[in-house]
Amino acid sequence: MKSEPNRNYSEVTEFVLLGFITPPKVQILLFLVFLLIYMVTVVGNISMIIVIKVDSRLHMPMYFFLRNLSYLDLCYSTVIAPKTLANFLSKGKKISYNGCAAQFFFFALFVTTEGFLLAVMAFDRFSAICSPLLYPVHMSQKVCAQLVTGSYICGGINSMVQTGFTFSLRFCGENRLDHFFCDVPALIKISCADTSVNEVVLFILSAVIIITTTTVIVVSYAYILSTVLKIPSTHGRGKTFSTCGSHIAVVSLFYGAVFFMYAQPGAISSPESNKIVAVLYTLVIPMLNPLIYSLRNRDVQEAMKRILLHRK
Repeated sequence: MKSEPNRNYSEVTEFVLLGFITPPKVQILLFLVFLLIYMVTVVGNISMIIVIKVDSRLHMPMYFFLRNLSYLDLCYSTVIAPKTLANFLSKGKKISYNGCAAQFFFFALFVTTEGFLLAVMAFDRFSAICSPLLYPVHMSQKVCAQLVTGSYICGGINSMVQTGFTFSLRFCGENRLDHFFCDVPALIKISCADTSVNEVVLFILSAVIIITTTTVIVVSYAYILSTVLKIPSTHGRGKTFSTCGSHIAVVSLFYGAVFFMYAQPGAISSPESNKIVAVLYTLVIPMLNPLIYSLRNRDVQEAMKRILLHRK
């Protein structure tokens, strides 16, 4: 819907999140499924944060980054899930204009930061495996803090630019978002202004972020693979590369979903597909990340056992 010259319009002060258009019984079922996912997400990520904080054996760069990953997963799922759950039980499904802007700002902040943090975690594995003697220098406490801070700064810049461009658009009465949260593609679709610049900005920013971070990840793992293949023992190769397995799984899920959602020129025109993929990276991935790391990481498993046995 695009505006015509001199056309009268009323500014939108709130949006309606259409979400999943299904019969009432299905809405209740979806509410229960989403509630279960969110509860597992909260318990899993808080448990990971506490375990890494409490157990001194996990006070290493790898687990420092993992703790921050759990914090980000907890934050951006919390930005989306409570409002989505409330809307399943609400007839109005409304969100204020400012509330919508705030939801998108924090969602973009945490998701973008996570993308950069995953690249930092790949660099950490590269340093540990390819330069083990220099690893304490490359990944000192100060450097780790700077890398996490830099990830947040990059996330903040992207979030401010995206929020500024998106909410400078004109919305002329049509306020129904065909989504379950405030996201750029859905907002662009109902704007009555020319959105070509916004679509280009969305595509370019997403592409730059994905290309930059995936390049770091791919190059890091190329060097890791080269180093691992030089290890004569099969057991040694498996043990060394096993420390990267969880990270590879998380990266594949996260970047696959984000690329499908934002880095395709046609992403804005397929709302139903967007909703399904959005559920994956806003709710399912934050739930899976602590499960992946706890199930595949012996150090985390042993730390959990020590904490549980100590309490007994």
